[in-house]
Amino acid sequence: MEGVIVNFRRSRTTYTARHFIIQPDNVETKDKALKLVGKEVEWKNPEGTVIKGKVASAHGCKGCVRAIFERGLPGQAVATKVSIK
Repeated sequence: MEGVIVNFRRSRTTYTARHFIIQPDNVETKDKALKLVGKEVEWKNPEGTVIKGKVASAHGCKGCVRAIFERGLPGQAVATKVSIK
């Protein structure tokens, strides 16, 4: 399964560098998003390096999930694809 990184997890003034909001493909409800909790997420940069993470929880009511990566992703990662295994 694939998804798109939507944004950092953030508040009005700060953001969390390792937490990202992801919109998985073909997931439109919170119930479907909850089934993805615990799955691994991988992001590949253009050089081929892989950064791994894990789906921590659902985010909102439209099927987004929150993923925590082992180290922070660069800002260029927003709006790119990730694979959910």
